[in-house]
Amino acid sequence: MKGSSTLLLVALLVLCICGRATGEDNGEFFMEFLQTLLVGSPDDLYEGPLGKYDVNADAKAALVELKSCIDGLQPMHKAALVKLLVQVLGSEDGA
Repeated sequence: MKGSSTLLLVALLVLCICGRATGEDNGEFFMEFLQTLLVGSPDDLYEGPLGKYDVNADAKAALVELKSCIDGLQPMHKAALVKLLVQVLGSEDGA
């Protein structure tokens, strides 16, 4: 489970950095990505929040593995994760 958690944190960090590099609203991109990751499919990611990026084969394989890890979470844990991230993003907006 430690490896899965590390993979999730690294993926989220990369996505935040990508959003900043493009000048896009980080919170909006991040929340769309997270929502799609939690309830959508990997294809939904490529058509939605990652649609304007060229996602290579290694990144696609990592996203499939990440999605598999998230799908293995209990629903209450997914909900708690979303709630926490909403709180964090909300506190950044107020800063």
